[in-house]
Amino acid sequence: MQTAVLLLLLGCAASELLVNPNKADNHWVDGSVAMAVGALTEKVANLVDKMTQVEARLDNAERELTQLKSITRGTPKVAFSATLLESGSGNTGPFNIDTPLKYKKVFSNFGNNYNPATGIFTATIKGVFYFRFSMFNNLSSPNSVVSLKKNGERVVSVWDTDKSDGNDMGSNAAVLPLETGDTVYVELLANRLVYDDGMNYNTFAGFLLFTHES
Repeated sequence: MQTAVLLLLLGCAASELLVNPNKADNHWVDGSVAMAVGALTEKVANLVDKMTQVEARLDNAERELTQLKSITRGTPKVAFSATLLESGSGNTGPFNIDTPLKYKKVFSNFGNNYNPATGIFTATIKGVFYFRFSMFNNLSSPNSVVSLKKNGERVVSVWDTDKSDGNDMGSNAAVLPLETGDTVYVELLANRLVYDDGMNYNTFAGFLLFTHES
């Protein structure tokens, strides 16, 4: 604002001197002085233009910084990864009814949406999530069927019931839109089993891809 006022005053002074240079005492102000004032006015104008450009760049940088803060601080962090057994080895199952698998050894659980005591992931925000699980059986009992379920509804499955071989492994995955309170878990079907040991073959993992409002 001060620069703009200075520019206006210098412009008025230059115009006055050019129109009526005799107003100055002892005829000191002449055409050369008027030209000098005009040159100074032009320099001030250039300075104002440069300052305007700098202000525009600063505004743009501030907007980008705000967007970066929104990305790094505003987006909830939700991710988990777990395996079936905390230690040891052996079969899980068979059970008389379909049963959620409890992946007890947790590698990570950002947001604490996964509960190792139940094996259930519960969404605390509305968004789109990625889930993946794996299944393994041993040589003596290849009788495995597991499914990824959302709110009790089957989404995708993996199975192996071929008695002629064993030590088979499979995996599956899905991208799911979830509302707050929706649940996702891996279920072992009734009369089926899976095998695991310290190699951690059976895993369950998921993470938030993005939130959404619509």
